[in-house]
Amino acid sequence: MIVRLSKAILVASIAFFATLVVFGNVTDYGTNLAFVDHVLDMDTLFPDTTIRYRAIASPALHRLAYALIIAAEAATAVLCWIGAARMLAALRRDAAAFRDAKAFAVAGLTVGFLVWQVGFMSIGGEWFGMWMSQQWNGVPSAFRFVATILGVLIYVVLPDGD
Repeated sequence: MIVRLSKAILVASIAFFATLVVFGNVTDYGTNLAFVDHVLDMDTLFPDTTIRYRAIASPALHRLAYALIIAAEAATAVLCWIGAARMLAALRRDAAAFRDAKAFAVAGLTVGFLVWQVGFMSIGGEWFGMWMSQQWNGVPSAFRFVATILGVLIYVVLPDGD
């Protein structure tokens, strides 16, 4: 029972984190949009880099990208909140019922992994060269989020006995 409760609490903690991220992105929209602007503009990379042809200079596309990021972070939060609630509701049920209750949590954790691994580390970090920016490098933070989410995802999918 304590392991099941632990899994639900850890999923809720990721839901809480993602909720705070969305709240920050919405309530401090301009500051966080500036991050997206600089990453997509590729204007703070090493001066001699040859990958600037990948830059996207359209403010409309910057806002669209930012809206997609916020939507994916919100999906992470919502799915994880639902997953944590369903897991808590199934705490005392049999192993199959608890396993089934994990579906939303697994979906939310997977979306969160994709946001920070694919979105920030792969696309932002590698494609747009974010790692080269001293001021706008979000790769270390994204890695922390990816590692945490992946750890929780692995823990949650471990089999539960009756």
